[in-house]
Amino acid sequence: MNKDELRLILKNVTSIAIVGASPKIERDSHKVMKFLIEYGFKVFPVNPNYLDHEILGNKCFSNLKDIDQKIDMVDIFRPTEFVNEITEDAIKVGVKVIWTQEGIIDNKSSFMALNHGIKFVMDECPMKVLMN
Repeated sequence: MNKDELRLILKNVTSIAIVGASPKIERDSHKVMKFLIEYGFKVFPVNPNYLDHEILGNKCFSNLKDIDQKIDMVDIFRPTEFVNEITEDAIKVGVKVIWTQEGIIDNKSSFMALNHGIKFVMDECPMKVLMN
């Protein structure tokens, strides 16, 4: 997909779950999450290691199924070997878009998502798409 198509996808998103979110300011997931919040998205951090914490003022969740609000998009900051399980959970909660960060490519998960009518963006950063 080209940048215009990616921007159009993001234009139709209001809420994003960040899987692999981190409270550490030097981590890419933290930087992207901060940008997306400032851009106006409702963001749900997902990381079972930080359940007793808030990340950027948002309650952290163990997994997608624990989020009790509508999620439009899942942004994945986890290694490729975890993408399939996250995709299965994303399908179960009814997201419209699954997005994997730069360097994360999983064609099997992409195929599974597309078969469920979910857009699947791989190897891209939504922050970079919106900044350009």
